[in-house]
Amino acid sequence: MDNIEDILEEANKCLNCKNPLCVTGCPIETKIPDFIKEIKQENLQKAYDILQENNIMSNVCANVCPFESYCIGHCIKGVKGEPIKIAKLEKYVNNWARSNNIEYKYTIEKSKGIKIAIIGSGPAGLECAVELAKKGFDVTIFEKAKEIGGLLSYGIPGFRLPRNITQELTKRIMDLGILIKTNTELGNDISIEELKTTYKAIFIAIGADIPSTYTLTNEHTNHIYNSNYVLKEYNAKRTIKDLGNVIIIGGGNVATDSARAVLRMRAKSSTIIYRRNKEKMPARSDELEAALKDGVKIVYNTKVLKANIKNNKIENIMCIKTETNDNQIKDIPNSEYTINANSIVFAIGLKPDKSLLEKEGIEINENGLIKTNDNFMTNIQGVFAGGDVTQNKATVCMAKKKKKKAAIEIYNYCLNN
Repeated sequence: MDNIEDILEEANKCLNCKNPLCVTGCPIETKIPDFIKEIKQENLQKAYDILQENNIMSNVCANVCPFESYCIGHCIKGVKGEPIKIAKLEKYVNNWARSNNIEYKYTIEKSKGIKIAIIGSGPAGLECAVELAKKGFDVTIFEKAKEIGGLLSYGIPGFRLPRNITQELTKRIMDLGILIKTNTELGNDISIEELKTTYKAIFIAIGADIPSTYTLTNEHTNHIYNSNYVLKEYNAKRTIKDLGNVIIIGGGNVATDSARAVLRMRAKSSTIIYRRNKEKMPARSDELEAALKDGVKIVYNTKVLKANIKNNKIENIMCIKTETNDNQIKDIPNSEYTINANSIVFAIGLKPDKSLLEKEGIEINENGLIKTNDNFMTNIQGVFAGGDVTQNKATVCMAKKKKKKAAIEIYNYCLNN
């Protein structure tokens, strides 16, 4: 949908339901019928305003959120036919605004003279910062990398989320009066104790960037990577040399992103190995289709056991076939086989830096995640936390939903303490 005629045709299919299930399905309750109504009337400016008022990351969500499970998955027209392509409409409106230099001006309350520190600038940190800045708090974001965005800038490749979208987001964050301090890392450059002397409340949203892996060999090799590293290198426009035939272990969107990225880094081949069947694979269907179109191969019901090394180089990997019974994965006896491989990428998840959190005096649970109460506060008074550092990895929209709530709790805390 690159032209207004197609957009109008799609928008006019909307039934404007009295009880719109699409809104119920959206984690951040975007006013979907309202913005589509404005499109129908060719009032793209008003449609854009509706989207931005609710979500400063509207263009991000339109590109990366699993809308087939959220808004589109709840569209009533999808029961007996094709649902409305809500994400495409949202993307078109945002692209129109950018092409026409349209900017949405947020209403910002009078300064309350209260300082808030946000540690980490992924979706959770940014959402909390935006909501509090709009409420008149003096917000400072501390980010260890040289650019803000977290996974938006370093984890999601540009072929899924164009870099100009994240760069534009940075400018808009600063336009809200939010101070950004990059290259500033918790535990090295700043500490919770130091920040508490200046800031009334602190929100920790450092995410999870320690890769989950398991041992494939006791021999030395430089050709076993993690998805975090691969995607950061790709987004920095650097190439990992001598990838050869690459095996990606995992089954989520990060696995498909990594598989597509290594092909763009001139890998000879890229194969995802997933231990369950296709129906259980967590990657979005459109991401799987895009990966297959790029030339990625996918092997289901298989687990990688070991890497066979010769002269510090991977020659192949030993695998075993698996089956799933009652959601339990079991190896099939005597089904071992080898696959040619030269490089391996782990894409089975990330976890928070446990040692850093313990050093800062933050209580964590048995899974290494920060413990918080129902108000998002940690064991330290005035220190809150959210995002991947407190929960299993979620979508951008789900991160935004919870951090809007966290911002409300921080707001109440600051005004009542």
